[in-house]
Amino acid sequence: MDEINPTYCDHTQALEIGAALQSRHLTLAVAESCTGGRIASQITAVPGASRYFESAYITYSNSAKIRLLSVPKALIEKKGAVSSEVAHAMAEGVRKHAGADLGLSVTGIAGPGGGSRNKPVGLVYIALSDEHGTQTTQFLFSGNRNTIQRKASDAALKTLLMHLRTP
Repeated sequence: MDEINPTYCDHTQALEIGAALQSRHLTLAVAESCTGGRIASQITAVPGASRYFESAYITYSNSAKIRLLSVPKALIEKKGAVSSEVAHAMAEGVRKHAGADLGLSVTGIAGPGGGSRNKPVGLVYIALSDEHGTQTTQFLFSGNRNTIQRKASDAALKTLLMHLRTP
C-alpha cells in the first residue's frame, strides 16, 4: 500500500477520485467533524461530481454524530468523539444513511485548544467504509488550526484514492 503524504492534495487527485468512482459505478458519502466541509468541497469542485457524490454530513457536535449518523451515545461517552471507534461508526453511519457504496469520515482535534496529554491537538482519525468492512487510520498532524484541517482533509482524500487504486 502507498504511504499517505497528507501535505498536498490537488485538483488532479479529486479528478482521479471522481473518474475512479464513475468507472467503478460507486457512490460516496462523507462525514466530517474537524474538517468542517473541506473534503466535500474538494470532491464537489470537480464538474459532474453529482454522478458519484451522494452527500456530506458535517457532524461537528456529539449530538449531530448521534442524531445524523447513528453513532451510539455510549460509544462517544466511553471512547470520546476523537477516537478510532467513533471514526469507524461515523464512516459506517454515513454510508448507510446516505445509501452510498463508500463512507468516508474524519474526526479530530484541530486546535488550538481542546487537546490533552492522551489526545493532543493534531490527533485525527480517518475511516473508510465499504461493503467489505471499515478501515480506520490514526494521524498526528502539526501546525495551526487551518494547517491541521487541510492536512486532515488531504489525508482523507488520499486514503480514498489509495482504496480506489486497489484492484
